[in-house]
Amino acid sequence: MIGPFEANGSAHTTKKVSVVFVLGGPGSGKGTQCANIVEHFGYTHLSAGDLLRAEIKSGSENGTMIQNMIKEGKIVPSEVTIKLLQRAIEENGNDKFLIDGFPRNEENRAAFEAVTGIEPEFVLFFDCSEEEMERRLLCRNQGREDDNIETIRKRFKVYMESSLPVIEYYNAKGKVKKIDAARPVGEVFEAVKAVFTPPSDKVKAASWSFKWND
Repeated sequence: MIGPFEANGSAHTTKKVSVVFVLGGPGSGKGTQCANIVEHFGYTHLSAGDLLRAEIKSGSENGTMIQNMIKEGKIVPSEVTIKLLQRAIEENGNDKFLIDGFPRNEENRAAFEAVTGIEPEFVLFFDCSEEEMERRLLCRNQGREDDNIETIRKRFKVYMESSLPVIEYYNAKGKVKKIDAARPVGEVFEAVKAVFTPPSDKVKAASWSFKWND
């Protein structure tokens, strides 16, 4: 179900959008696959973390508040992140969005649906073992201070405790598309493509294949 959402917390807009939540642990390859989906299927990629960082960089009053909360080790309220996502959706000319790394927990999920009136079309879940994610994070060289074994394991624990209830909630509604993210990047994207290809296109492809073989 896709509904209208409120602009600036009051006036409703009738813009209809299709939203896909992209979830997976640190090192599951979400970013790489989101870039592929954008290129092949025309979605706009929204990262909650990137939006928060951009707001801080803008020097706005809101950005300063976010920065201070992060400095003090406080969790940025769901409403703040949701308003940034909402604004990004409203200001973009596209009508299909990948929301990456959000909702992080059940409270995020409930608040997003309550504030925006939007339910995701589905949740793309990159399923990957802790061992494989750990190996990838330790191998990659992005100069991230948090890519050490102890911090990686803490991040994984937080992800498991907070994100899995969200996945379970949507799974009960039949909205989770699980991808085996432990495979090579190309194979993972083949599985992703199968999720995003409309059934009519799959039928056409099968029909052409049949004629060719004939």
